[in-house]
Amino acid sequence: MPSALDTPQGAAELAESLLPQLGNRWLHTQAVAARAQEAAAAVSEADRDLLIAAAWLHDIGYAPELRDTGFHPLDGARHLETLGAPARLVRLVAHHSGAVYEAEQRGLSAELAVYEREDSPVLDALIFADMTTGPAGQSFDFDTRIDEILVRYEPGSEVHNAISKARPYLGAAVERTRGRLGVSS
Repeated sequence: MPSALDTPQGAAELAESLLPQLGNRWLHTQAVAARAQEAAAAVSEADRDLLIAAAWLHDIGYAPELRDTGFHPLDGARHLETLGAPARLVRLVAHHSGAVYEAEQRGLSAELAVYEREDSPVLDALIFADMTTGPAGQSFDFDTRIDEILVRYEPGSEVHNAISKARPYLGAAVERTRGRLGVSS
């Protein structure tokens, strides 16, 4: 019997079935999951497996077979929903790393709004894990990661505009997580 999707093992198995052919995206995903495990002390013990599962699944919407809108948080969340994943996991994937900002750029705000965003230590820690991990799994500080994204995506593009607008929100989530971990800036 397959593992539940909201467990690290079940989530890792699903991610591994979809992402390895995407090269660096798979390296990034594995490193984000490892980073989430390192940051798990920032969330309640009851939420630690959920955090790590969300980290494994945050980018599954990039898998070509899941592509619908072309907006990976939404495509990933919709796929998880079809698999019967727990609603909270679906919402974390839908809203990882300031997705609301990119949804606005893409004209997909209404579609994303179907999934309520939770403002919680879990979402903060997921943002922390993603926003301190480079595109090939490198360990980056927050500013280096944001700068890397802004260089990788052309000025004026949806991602560039969204990350530029989301930077204060993302930075605050990273700092809250660092504070919960007892790490100074």
